[in-house]
Amino acid sequence: MKMTWKKKSGSKRLAIPNLPFQNDEDDQQNQSDSSLNSSYNNNPNKTLDSSSLANAFHEQGNKLAEDGKYREALGKWEAAITLMPEKAVLHEQKAQILLEVGDSWGALKAATRATELDPSWAEALTTLGRAQLNYGEPDSAIETFDKALAIKPELADAQEDRQTALQLVKKRKHLHLSGLSTERSRYSVGDRGEPNLPGSA
Repeated sequence: MKMTWKKKSGSKRLAIPNLPFQNDEDDQQNQSDSSLNSSYNNNPNKTLDSSSLANAFHEQGNKLAEDGKYREALGKWEAAITLMPEKAVLHEQKAQILLEVGDSWGALKAATRATELDPSWAEALTTLGRAQLNYGEPDSAIETFDKALAIKPELADAQEDRQTALQLVKKRKHLHLSGLSTERSRYSVGDRGEPNLPGSA
């Protein structure tokens, strides 16, 4: 799955001054963004409420994701989620990044939360379907893609991923018909010369 982050032109980010967990690289990034943060820096008495702070972390995470720094983006988004746990887009973006780094279980949890917060968001349902598919649940993924397509029928990603899930279900059915036990869903590893099917000794 190839993920592309859209850059928003003209978006401003706030500097989060002297947080205890920042490292020198974060400090350099904040200094380089000083022109974007001039409205905040000109008023040092301005305090950030949790919503503004969460939005700042969200924007920093977006920038890091655009630059391919997925783990760092994940950290920023998790900080934003701590401040605004009811913001569905944060959970959905977290799920996308977790899929990108190979954490299917974490992606499944994050995407599920996003769809709980906004059940009519077709893109979040698509992300949930991808997480289910990567976790090895193609049947659940098909149901989720169907929900997404019911909301937004023209969603090409959901259509393509649904086809992939259908192919996996067909392949699994073929494997079951070719001798794979219905009680076990995987082949056992055996000698090279002869297949070792479940139930054979």
